[in-house]
Amino acid sequence: MSLYRLDASINPATSQSRALADLVEAEWTAQHPDSVVTRRDIGTEPLPSTTWHIAALAAFVPEADRTEEQREAVALATKLADELIDADAILLAVPLYNWGIAAHVKSWYDITYTDARIKSGALAGKPVVLASVLGSDYRPGSGKEGWDHSTPWLRHVIEGIWKADLLVVQRQLTLVGINPAMDALKDDAVEVHAAAAKLASEHGQALAAKRNAKGALV
Repeated sequence: MSLYRLDASINPATSQSRALADLVEAEWTAQHPDSVVTRRDIGTEPLPSTTWHIAALAAFVPEADRTEEQREAVALATKLADELIDADAILLAVPLYNWGIAAHVKSWYDITYTDARIKSGALAGKPVVLASVLGSDYRPGSGKEGWDHSTPWLRHVIEGIWKADLLVVQRQLTLVGINPAMDALKDDAVEVHAAAAKLASEHGQALAAKRNAKGALV
């Protein structure tokens, strides 16, 4: 049994997305204590942004004719794809930055997508949990409803492109207590964070149970 975990926070010491994903992972580990957890932290160790176009163009060059730079880019793409394909389940911890997909997350996805296996259904049916956090208030009526362009995009590529089996847990109002302008939302934040924590634990249980249902464990 194996779990692949991706963290994308640029500030791991205070990361709310890490904390949310920890709850998911704890439930996975409780059911599969001997499982291997493969970790990749693209928040603190981002991938080279130039790798994507090098790997993408290398696909049009015969392998024997590729430059060393192209070989290295393709090798990295293969490694990233292997990490996803070889895992029994996937956990992605992705905070919202500037209302969209952060550059380092997009680079990771784009590089991985140059591997033909990802495009041909290698991740179809694989259970995935996306733990997403939003600093502000994006609830209906908040004035920022619909400003989160990260989670819908990730949902689209995970469900629509990967064809994976996705569960999403989201924690909003994570800047309450940090940004004084949001002090009026303290009570709301307590309620929102508690609900997100409960859902994260439930999704962690479901993640492990889905593997059981597919025959990975009795």
